[in-house]
Amino acid sequence: MTLLEKKIVRVARAWIGTPYRHQASVKGQGCDCLGLLRGVWREVIGDEPEAVPVYTADWSEMGRKERLWVAAARNMKAVEFDAARAGQVVLFRMRAGHVAKHLGILARSAAGFETVIHAYTGRGVIETPLTDAWKRKIVAQFQFPQKGK
Repeated sequence: MTLLEKKIVRVARAWIGTPYRHQASVKGQGCDCLGLLRGVWREVIGDEPEAVPVYTADWSEMGRKERLWVAAARNMKAVEFDAARAGQVVLFRMRAGHVAKHLGILARSAAGFETVIHAYTGRGVIETPLTDAWKRKIVAQFQFPQKGK
């Protein structure tokens, strides 16, 4: 793992316990999955690369535009899942036939198994094992820009 990837994981883990709050991005106060990624970006990279438009909780239910995927591809480098590394961002499609709408940051437990740090509705920011069920939902994977604070 590179120093940048280690920092991304360390910063993301510092968000664990932050309550789930739609559209928020404040460590310890509230965030959604995009807010977690935005907060980690600010702490590790610097200013956010673009303004995030207002979005409703059901934004992904209206239409078929892969807005989250397109925005991620605009601001990060796409990587193959076979090259999975802690500190990379994964994009999940939660339901077949729907747009991809959930983000997380890959990590690795002390025991060596893959995990994902993500903000989950009703749970807040948590770190969970990256089980086969979660892996099947991954549709894209990205790495942060190689510059950092």
